[in-house]
Amino acid sequence: MTQVKIRLTQPVAASDPVLPAHFLDPAGAAVILGGLGDAELPTAIAPTASSLFGPRGVCLAAETGPLWVADTGHHRLLGWQTCPQSDRQPADWVIGQLDFQQEGQNAKGNPHSASLSVPTGICLCGAGLAVADAWNHRILIWDTLPQDHNVPADRVLGQANFHSGEPNRGQFDTDADRLHWCYGVLYHAGKLLVADTGNRRILIWNQPPSENGQPADVVLGQPDFRSRNENGGGSPTARSMRWCHSMAIWQGNLVVADAGNNRILIWNGIPTDSNAPCAAVLGQPDFEQVELNQGQYLPSAKSLNMPYGVTVIGDWLLVADTANSRLLGWQGRSDLKALQNAPADLLIGQFDSQSKGENRFYGLPMRDSLCWPYAVQAVGNTLAIADSGNNRILLWRWP
Repeated sequence: MTQVKIRLTQPVAASDPVLPAHFLDPAGAAVILGGLGDAELPTAIAPTASSLFGPRGVCLAAETGPLWVADTGHHRLLGWQTCPQSDRQPADWVIGQLDFQQEGQNAKGNPHSASLSVPTGICLCGAGLAVADAWNHRILIWDTLPQDHNVPADRVLGQANFHSGEPNRGQFDTDADRLHWCYGVLYHAGKLLVADTGNRRILIWNQPPSENGQPADVVLGQPDFRSRNENGGGSPTARSMRWCHSMAIWQGNLVVADAGNNRILIWNGIPTDSNAPCAAVLGQPDFEQVELNQGQYLPSAKSLNMPYGVTVIGDWLLVADTANSRLLGWQGRSDLKALQNAPADLLIGQFDSQSKGENRFYGLPMRDSLCWPYAVQAVGNTLAIADSGNNRILLWRWP
């Protein structure tokens, strides 16, 4: 494995966020899965055990593994029994296709308990795994972590059974047991949270679902379970969403990446009442403004452009600012109101906070560059990044 020494930052204005020395190795990612990385465009997008096509989800169960990746463009999950230690290390398992060389939505057939169509979000779910199978409009749940090829899921949400795949169960209206383009999933302290993106809402199950098609208990982003309009059918507010995507729990508070409104929403705790308003917003000056990069061509340390991923590192919140091809970080505050429109404290992937080019200046992918990162996950000493535009997963470690 070749590592190229690349500076992550250059001298910038004093107001720019900088990279704290304890965060990420300045040599870049320790391991690259999929895209070739060093000074070569990732060209191998045909399905193999070591290729990836637009991956949008990553789940590292522990620092030592297993690792599961939502290889979105190939409509499959790839699994590594232990955390990979070398570039382009081939996967050990595949779910969603007959073998590593096949691709196609639902393996070019109909939905079933081990098929996938645009899988996106992926997370640990108790002792098992949950996957947002977005274009089958469902969440698949495995009670234990799969350790073989094409292990069937144990449970499905959003559909009445494993063989259905219509948005909102084939109805125009939605309800507590239906999903439409669900892109994100999070399990925390017995609660399951789903970003039901096409219905512009977050659904929360207060207990681990025990039955197929079980309805959710709480809805955020809409006035009730049957509404599905952008921003609740009105102007943006502290209660509304447009294109919610991923979630995290930061210092006990729910965080949602509301990509379509170019902002991050933060609640005080995890809401137990439906349609509860959030307490703070990042990326916008207030709850009513939603323009990308706050209406400016160039980004800033305060602005966002379609942020899709969020994760937590200690008391830090890390955001994949996807369309700006960068990561931004905010250190926790005791008062959520102090976060309102606060500038980021951390910048990764660009030379300064006014830059937004893919792979910095629209260049070739390097070990420390990003192109449309969709998902981020911190585990122990490793940050896993679904660097979707470069068709790769980065495993980047603390020095």
